[in-house]
Amino acid sequence: MSDSTTAPASPVVLEAWFDLQCPDCFQALDDVRALREKYGDRLDVQLRHFPLAKHKHAYAAAQAAEEACEQGKGWPYAEALLARTAELGERGEPVLMEVATELGLDAEEFDTALIDGRHLLTVDADEAEGKAIKVTGTPTYVIGGERLDGGQSQDGLRGRIEEIADRLLRG
Repeated sequence: MSDSTTAPASPVVLEAWFDLQCPDCFQALDDVRALREKYGDRLDVQLRHFPLAKHKHAYAAAQAAEEACEQGKGWPYAEALLARTAELGERGEPVLMEVATELGLDAEEFDTALIDGRHLLTVDADEAEGKAIKVTGTPTYVIGGERLDGGQSQDGLRGRIEEIADRLLRG
């Protein structure tokens, strides 16, 4: 028996390639929040990891964000950590644990995940895919097969994302 109701369209996927120690990515959160507010569940914003070599703790931060995701708070963790990029740069990995504790995550499991490297493959895969699609800086977005680089300037990026999202949603 077929259902005569129309299934909702799949959300448009926006990949946000971020380095969680990058001050520019922290600034980009305003755009991400505005896009979420405008589109709601019609836009699926997916965090992708592209830790830059110049940020000493970015790779560990990406692993920590993956553990936060496992515990159901990936984006809240990423946002809280990005708000502390300077502190992460100065104090290092203890900041990763502090943010986890502040969000009520299982700190013991968090610590274990950072030690045993269970999220290394995910971070490595993101980084390799980013390089393959020519991500060179952060933030970079991919929507509808188009790569939008915010590594040099974020001016106009949100507007361009909205244009593409609107086109894709009209379908």
